[in-house]
Amino acid sequence: MNDSLSFSDNAQEMIACPQCDALHCAEAPRPGERAMCVRCHTVLIQPHKGAGLRVIAMSLGIMILMLGATFFPFLQVRVAGLKNASSVFDAALAFMDGPMVILSVMVTLLIVLIPILRAFLVVYVLTPVVFDRAPWSRAAMAFRWAEALRPWSMAEIFVIGVAVALVKVSDLARVDFGPAFWMFAALVVVSMFQDGYMCRWSIWKSLDQGDRA
Repeated sequence: MNDSLSFSDNAQEMIACPQCDALHCAEAPRPGERAMCVRCHTVLIQPHKGAGLRVIAMSLGIMILMLGATFFPFLQVRVAGLKNASSVFDAALAFMDGPMVILSVMVTLLIVLIPILRAFLVVYVLTPVVFDRAPWSRAAMAFRWAEALRPWSMAEIFVIGVAVALVKVSDLARVDFGPAFWMFAALVVVSMFQDGYMCRWSIWKSLDQGDRA
């Protein structure tokens, strides 16, 4: 059942819709329900039972998958009897010389380091909350950074780009997927589930209550 939020002039418990910026009176929905924007029907609050542990587990999984996807072979190309395998780390190092070094740094940041950092920040924020402890030092700032980095975590864009490139390369050579490719694919799926389980309003509420305790 959907539990839509109503407009309110009370500034103490307000939540803004990320899509249409409508302000609503924030109120926790009953179990099994979710709070939605009355204007554009975007889900604003959707707590899940046991979601904290699931999000932590998926964040740890993202870090492990990302490390493996970075160093294991990503693709192997066979052409004219020759074969060559390359990892994401090898691709980043290939541009370390000359003016392309900026591209190498950006690839490493956007595809590897930022997703790992964001997953680490989520674990840092949620671990004490899940075990009913006071938030760790600067937890609110850490979660704010995790949310700010979300648009810059581009592992999903990288997978889409690789898929488009494979369509072009497949006519010229035989391409075999390495273990890192499947790790990236799993990482994208895990990231989608992580975002689906994470109720940001509930996390901010827990951090606020912890600061007041």
